[in-house]
Amino acid sequence: MEHMLRASLLGLRIADRAGVGQAGRGRIYYANLLAWIGCHADSFELAALFGDDIGFRADYYMIDSRGLPMFSLMLRRTGSGLPALRRAGLRSRFAATAPTAVRTLIRSHCTSAGQLATKVGLDESMAEILSNTFERWDGKGLPAGRAGVEIPLEMRITQLADTAEVFLRTGGVDAAVAMVRKRRGTQFDPELADLFCAHARGLTENLLDIDPWPAALAAAPEDAVLSGPELDSVLMAIGDFADLKSPHTVGHSRSVAALAAETAREYGSSVEEIEVLRRAGWVHDLGRMGVSNSVWDKKSPLSYVERERLQMYPYLSERILGRVPGMSRVAEVAGAHHERIDGSGYPRGRGGTALDPSQRILAAADAYQTSLEPRPHRPALTPLEAGTRLRAEAGAGRLEEESVDAVLVAAGQQARRRRLLPCGLTDREAEVLRLLCQGLNNREIANTLYIAPKTASNHVEHIYLKIGAGNRVGATLFALDQGLWSGAAGR
Repeated sequence: MEHMLRASLLGLRIADRAGVGQAGRGRIYYANLLAWIGCHADSFELAALFGDDIGFRADYYMIDSRGLPMFSLMLRRTGSGLPALRRAGLRSRFAATAPTAVRTLIRSHCTSAGQLATKVGLDESMAEILSNTFERWDGKGLPAGRAGVEIPLEMRITQLADTAEVFLRTGGVDAAVAMVRKRRGTQFDPELADLFCAHARGLTENLLDIDPWPAALAAAPEDAVLSGPELDSVLMAIGDFADLKSPHTVGHSRSVAALAAETAREYGSSVEEIEVLRRAGWVHDLGRMGVSNSVWDKKSPLSYVERERLQMYPYLSERILGRVPGMSRVAEVAGAHHERIDGSGYPRGRGGTALDPSQRILAAADAYQTSLEPRPHRPALTPLEAGTRLRAEAGAGRLEEESVDAVLVAAGQQARRRRLLPCGLTDREAEVLRLLCQGLNNREIANTLYIAPKTASNHVEHIYLKIGAGNRVGATLFALDQGLWSGAAGR
């Protein structure tokens, strides 16, 4: 967690010591943050060859990635987790095709990272810099075999900071210095390696102790602040790349965002919450990148441990998004998209009034869209089948009925029988709201509607939760704004 943030900070410290100007510092900042995004986009192919894609990338740092050490790592990882006979066959095929297979993966990785840089509006030079992520000072890298100063200075610093952070975190300053000294002139620029080794303690001081999020935000280039439309473009691009984790989820986040926003309109949500839901839909699956494709792409039933890992990914989405200023509400909604109102969901098992209307809407929209898409263990459902499954979830008490109805209307699977009331209020809740606005207490509301006082109290509690009001005054102002009450109402 936060590896690339710390690597970016270390890269900037090295850049300052090397006398790099402001423009170069900005490129180093973004190169560190984006250099490994391509591997997430290629996780499906990587896992097909080497098993646990995340484990493979962790092992990759431990070697000077060239020649026999690199080939040995790949061969050792090939077919990981498969039965012995299948693993032996896969190893034989990989040994025969290794150069082509690895070159294809590396080229795809670099292209993907460059495409993301372009999609989020970074300088055109970033794509070229990122194309050198796996090149080496000694010319034995991929995909072009560039050497020495043919590799941009920004990438040479990025490579050094990226790897040094791992050894600093796992073995301390001495381990980082020993690694850099050993790879001087092979993986790393000799001058930069000497600079790091000579000033390692100063360059790495407090790097592992500080919170890297505010530090990285403070170090961002001056043009890093995004307006509303720019932020939307970045969030959509991030969602697209999270979906590339598996070919089964391509386009998922865009579809969920569109469906959730339309559902919120049907539900009667505010303009602000519709925007929150659209943004949460784009990035709700960001945490998928923290779970290996050996889990996501498994066709047979998951083990207990695998299921535990999978069920943590919404938490990762919320944790990442929650560290970004201005994104806390999006994080709250995105992190709850697998929670269920009966408490049977994950990762926290929240239920009932602990889930607000927007969280319930996203849960229903995601469940419907997921059913329409194929998964390794099942084929895609038809819209009719997906609608039937969604209704069954509502009938079992796992999804809110009003949210499910609104999703199915938005998806064209259910006719609009009546105008849905704002914020998902039911007809009965609208009646209670009108009486509440007249100043009636719970017992008086109960007597007027011939219901139990406890039932009236529950209705009032649900109304407050749905409309975001804390008292009768707030509820009355809401009813006035939404046209749900007039002076003659209820008489």
